[in-house]
Amino acid sequence: MDLKILLLQARNIDDKARYEERCSFAEMSSLEVENIVPYDLLSGTPSLKEVRSFDALMVGGSGDYYVSKQNLPGFAAVLDLLSEVISIGHPMFASCFGFQMLVQALGGEIIYDPDKMEVGTYWLSLTGAGVQDELFRSLPTSFLAQLGHKDRADYLPDGVVNLASSQHSQYQAIRIPDKPIWATQFHPELTRDENLKRFHRYLDGYAPMMDEANIEQTLARFKESPETENLLRGFLEIVFGS
Repeated sequence: MDLKILLLQARNIDDKARYEERCSFAEMSSLEVENIVPYDLLSGTPSLKEVRSFDALMVGGSGDYYVSKQNLPGFAAVLDLLSEVISIGHPMFASCFGFQMLVQALGGEIIYDPDKMEVGTYWLSLTGAGVQDELFRSLPTSFLAQLGHKDRADYLPDGVVNLASSQHSQYQAIRIPDKPIWATQFHPELTRDENLKRFHRYLDGYAPMMDEANIEQTLARFKESPETENLLRGFLEIVFGS
C-alpha cells in the first residue's frame, strides 16, 4: 500500500525512541519508514486540515508526558484536535499515550496508578465486543501484548466500545463505533526486544517504584507477542483494502 501516515509524537528531542517509534510503526504497518511522517507535539499541534492531508493518523507513546498530569505542552489543543478527528471519522489508530489521550478527549478519565502499572508482556483477553470486532476478531480470545504504562483509563466515555482487558486494567483497547478509529493501551507496534530496550532506557523513571527483585521479575516478564504484530497492518487493510 502506498499510504502516507501522520504520526503524532510526544517525546523529547534527545529521546532515541523518537526515530525508533517511527520505524516500529512503519514495520508493523508494512510500510517504508518514509511513509510514516512524524509530527512533534512539543513544537505545536497540527491543524485538522494538515491531518486530513494524510491517509490516516497514528498516535504513539510518550517518554516524560502523562495524560493524568496534563504536562504535555498544548495539551488542550491536542485533545481538541483528536475530538475533531473523531467527529469527522478520519482513520486513526492510537497506542498507549495515544489511547489515553483519545479516552480523555472523549470525556473519559485517565488516572495515575503506579500500583497497577504494567511493564513488560502481559496476557490480555478479548471482551464479547472484541470477539466480534472486525479488526480484533483476528486475535485469539487470550493473547500476549507489550505494555509500558503507569496511567490507565478509570472509566470510558459513553458509546465507546471496550475490546480487551487485562488483570490489572479493565480497558485495554477501544473502538469508536461505525468509524475507522481504534486505540490500544498496549503497544502493537513493539516487539519483545523493542519493549525491553525501552524499559532499560526509562529505568530511572521506574526505579522509585521498583526494588531489585521487582526489576528482575519485570525483566523475566518480557516475551514474544506475535498475535498483536498484525493489528496495524490489519487496520490499514480494513480501511484501505489489501
